[in-house]
Parts: sequence; structure tokens; C-alpha cells
Amino acid sequence: MIIREFKRQDVKKVLEIELASFDDPYPANVLVDIYNLGAGFLVAQQDNMVVGYIIFWIRFENDGHIISIAVDKKYRRTKIGTRLVETAQEIFKKYDVENICLEVRKGNRGARKFYRNMGFAERTPVTNYYEDGEDAVIMDKFLEVEEPEVPKKTGNEHKIP
Repeated sequence: MIIREFKRQDVKKVLEIELASFDDPYPANVLVDIYNLGAGFLVAQQDNMVVGYIIFWIRFENDGHIISIAVDKKYRRTKIGTRLVETAQEIFKKYDVENICLEVRKGNRGARKFYRNMGFAERTPVTNYYEDGEDAVIMDKFLEVEEPEVPKKTGNEHKIP
């Protein structure tokens, strides 16, 4: 399995996964628009077939947001979702993002457990967030941004004239 950047020819399979995964899926044109706006968009590919995806972006200077993530039902529970989130986190770290947030349906216990296992904490519930009136739970995770290593002085430094 490889994780790579989304290509336009992936939209059909991404849309299939989206439609099978969500009660209120994004239509194809919205997925393409999000991509065109510069969102991070990765796909998991296995045997030359897209089996999962994640869409994310930096909303504010140090604030990342996972917009959508889904894995083909036949490939769930194989760590593909975990690898997608971990890859997105590494990209966020490169841009000094310190916090990632996302929204998840309150009734989606499986997704909430998945995110908790990934280190996300549940925060504020948002009432009537989804079109059908279901509440969302905001979840977030603080990322440890690596500070550049500063060389220690040894006492043997010499001034350059």
C-alpha cells in the first residue's frame, strides 16, 4: 500500500468511497473544488486501486483541519486510515501546525474511538451540525512541533576575524 497525492483521475473512486461512507457525502464537484483551493488531498492505493483518502488543510497559521477521511469498506481495519492520518500529521508538522481539529458525528462511535486512539480529544459538541440535525463532536490533537536543534557550545569555538 502506498500513500500518494490525489490525481484528478482518482475522483471517481474517491467519490465511490465517499458515497458509501457518509450519509451526507460531498459531491464530486465539491471534492475537486476543495482540491483546487489547495487542500491537502492524499489517497491510499493498493494494487493500483484507490482504497482510501484524506482531505485536510491549514485554516489558520497554526491550526490544521481534517475535512474528510474514508476507507473503502473492504479495506477497513487494516490500518489504512491510521496511515492516512499519520501522513497528514507529518505534513502539518512541516508547516509548523500545532493543532489539528475535525468534526465527527456524535453517533459515530467507531470514528470517535478511532480518533481517540490516534490521540485526539473530544471537545465541544455542536448541536444540529449536520443537515439531518445530528450533533457533531469537535475533536482536536496537539502536535509536538520539533524545534530545530541548536548546537551546544563546547568551549572550543573560535571567533572568526
